[in-house]
Amino acid sequence: MKKILLICSVALGLTVSSCDSYLDINQDPNSPSEGNLTPSMMLPAAEMHLSTSYGLTLRLVGGFYSQHFAHNFGVSNWLDATRFMMSPTRSSGTYTQLAGRCLNNLEIIRNKCVSTEDWGTYLAATTLRAFTYQVLVDCYGEVPYTEALDPSNTTPKYDEGSAIYSGILTELDEALGKVSGSETVATNFLFPSANASKWIQFANALKLRILMRMSNVGDVQTQLASLIADNNFPTTDVCFANCWANEAGKANPLYWEEYSPGQQQNVIMNLAWYKTMEAAEDARLAAFSNMNNSGAYTGGVSGTNFSLSSTYKAAYFSRPVCTYDSPVYLISVAEVKFFLAEYEARYGSASQAETYYKEAIEASFASAGVTGAESVLEAYPWDADNYQKVIGIQKWVALGGINNFEAWCELRRLGYPAFGSVTGDDITDEEDEFNVDLYVPGTLYTPVKCNTSLGANKVLQRFPYAESSANRNQNTPAYPGDATPVFWAK
Repeated sequence: MKKILLICSVALGLTVSSCDSYLDINQDPNSPSEGNLTPSMMLPAAEMHLSTSYGLTLRLVGGFYSQHFAHNFGVSNWLDATRFMMSPTRSSGTYTQLAGRCLNNLEIIRNKCVSTEDWGTYLAATTLRAFTYQVLVDCYGEVPYTEALDPSNTTPKYDEGSAIYSGILTELDEALGKVSGSETVATNFLFPSANASKWIQFANALKLRILMRMSNVGDVQTQLASLIADNNFPTTDVCFANCWANEAGKANPLYWEEYSPGQQQNVIMNLAWYKTMEAAEDARLAAFSNMNNSGAYTGGVSGTNFSLSSTYKAAYFSRPVCTYDSPVYLISVAEVKFFLAEYEARYGSASQAETYYKEAIEASFASAGVTGAESVLEAYPWDADNYQKVIGIQKWVALGGINNFEAWCELRRLGYPAFGSVTGDDITDEEDEFNVDLYVPGTLYTPVKCNTSLGANKVLQRFPYAESSANRNQNTPAYPGDATPVFWAK
């Protein structure tokens, strides 16, 4: 692992300066030129750029928007996110990391692989590129795609999200068509000892996610049927695991930002998530959350920071579990199974839908390292007439422990968990009133001091266009507003 970290640090040193000069070899005579860089040097760097944004910033905001997380007492770093807000300034770091550094590295790798006919690595880079664009569309709705990554074009047009989704599907199919599965892949963190077969499964799972989101607004049933008939999906969670060390810059990014010694602690459990698990006697609660200082599970309220006179101090609240070596999940077996359950419920066999639903919950328990899925299946039995509700709530619970960004995406698409009648203001006055028993398990609630552009009973639908892009690009479209869904949620 030390060797791969060294390789990664060399490539990172070359690519983190800015989007416009990411390969200016005159910046450091001790760094290798683009011609001397190899895919094995650059792929780990691209992966770390992706894992930093996806595993830290997007996991945090996804957790706040999904009401898995609330804000700790006495700090204000992410208070706006708990109120369903996002600023162009805050989103700029994520945009630059993904749209600039990560995608730039991946494009160079792809070009090198074409010239050497290294199709295994080409598939890996293409899959990560498609994943990154999926994330950008799910955040912003529209981003540069067809004119992106051209250093000579400083004002690329923004493409519609639906067009980008179609484009990355075509890219995945083209890359998949070049491999059989036995090809080697350059040094990487995701599947360090595997050939292209693992990347084929990851690409198929990514296609499933993209197509299921597209299925809400377009007819992709034939493509889905073909993909599902092949049944070549991951059998283990796709995640960056066994690659972290308990050192700055080498630990799980969320851990180092939130949990390492001396760091300000911003995140606590949200009462919505913990109360839903508690009501179902869900054993995942112990895997996903630490107890508070009194040995109990508790959660905070979205949008509040409490007053200094409050009896509910920081020590009162539970915190989500995260360690230096926690994986950064890209797609899990449980998520794949939930998609398959939804597909069968809509287009196929009702009995098969129920089977996949059960397997999804069992897979989530397996990932969490606990047993007892039966209690959840009893509390939330399969309901063919309300499949979106039971899938939506259980996907929300499962992803809350490992992949909060995708939970935010799926609750926007499925509409579940839905908002209940109780609001954050009903639960707390931000001083001494804290009526957690008013909350109804399996629902969301309007935060205290919620984003006024959304109003009650609505979650943030998209990010404003990143300031780092919009300020210098005259082709940036007018922002459609916080309440305007991305294309697949309309």
